[in-house]
Amino acid sequence: MTRLLVVGGGIAGTGAALALHKAGLDVAVYEAHPGSAEDIGAFLTLASNGMRALAEVDASAAVTSIGFPLTSMRVLDDTGAEAARMPLGEAGTAHLRYRCVRRGDLNSALQAEVTRRGIGIRHGTRLVSVDEGPDGVTAHFADGTTATGDLLIGADGLNSTVRRLVTPDARPDHAGQQVFYGYTREAPAAGEPETITMVRGSSVAFGYAVSPEGETYWFARVAAEPLAADEIEHGTPAHWRDLLLPLLRKDTTPAADLVEATADDLMVTNASELPTTTWRSGRTLLIGDAAHAASPATGQGASMVLEDAVVLAKSLRDAPDTDAALARYETLRRPRVEHNITVSGNISRGTHAPSGPGPRGASANRPGDEELLRQLDWDTDLWRPAS
Repeated sequence: MTRLLVVGGGIAGTGAALALHKAGLDVAVYEAHPGSAEDIGAFLTLASNGMRALAEVDASAAVTSIGFPLTSMRVLDDTGAEAARMPLGEAGTAHLRYRCVRRGDLNSALQAEVTRRGIGIRHGTRLVSVDEGPDGVTAHFADGTTATGDLLIGADGLNSTVRRLVTPDARPDHAGQQVFYGYTREAPAAGEPETITMVRGSSVAFGYAVSPEGETYWFARVAAEPLAADEIEHGTPAHWRDLLLPLLRKDTTPAADLVEATADDLMVTNASELPTTTWRSGRTLLIGDAAHAASPATGQGASMVLEDAVVLAKSLRDAPDTDAALARYETLRRPRVEHNITVSGNISRGTHAPSGPGPRGASANRPGDEELLRQLDWDTDLWRPAS
């Protein structure tokens, strides 16, 4: 294998490019948008497993330079009383701490790191078709250009063009919730440093954290039918506040005051998930949300994407051939990501209570922490049995 084409310049695509480049592979990234990857302005948390994946590809510094760390979580009930408090992940290790970042800032930071390492990234190249032959795969872009490689990696997110081309019947489903995001500097001091507060409201799941600069980042997940694309596009912050506040005012928590104090930095999207689908067709492979999107309830989406990047690069690096590498990659990744899809979907639908910020522990269908560490450890050969 001499040339890999990565379609998508978001978290999955840039993470894959960094990992594949470190593995000694020739890789180029093709991003449809003229600037950084598409972003609605939302934020996310990178969990310790995601931060560890970044560390394995020497990208910690690029991400710890943005956002802010989270070292603990507290849980409030619908009266505002504290029901629980716990540490988050590997809080004792600075570069592995949970991190709260704006998605757009994370995209930009990872793209800058890709460029710094001399990896090619072309913006404004929207994929329209893929042709495969015995000796390679060719991507055709809307601007009339093409690119040919040995393997095409579809890392173009939930609404993946690559997935539509190779497995057109696989489509995302609504995960049962509308998700609101907001930012405010006007709210009264309601948070503790490096702490995310989760509010178990009577009808809304709410969470917030306060940055070192005093800006409150908050989200709300509401069980509801999906909003129409036109309503999302034309909805105003005032409209979203009017939807949320009556639900939040049922409880005596800080949530309603935070939303009321939010001006224009308020947005909404539908929670979506992608059921089990085909990941590979010939010389084309799907990774990240293009292959296995989960609802945001566990907060593991971005971290799972970065795990994908490391395990794929190691599989290709150590495999006897490409077919064996991709089969090994899928064998290692499917149990873990499908477990997360199930757990997160159950939380979104209210059929399973969360035990913390994400799925914990091992099960018969999901690798435990020790196995995950082995898979992510850059110096471990995935083709050798665990000792």
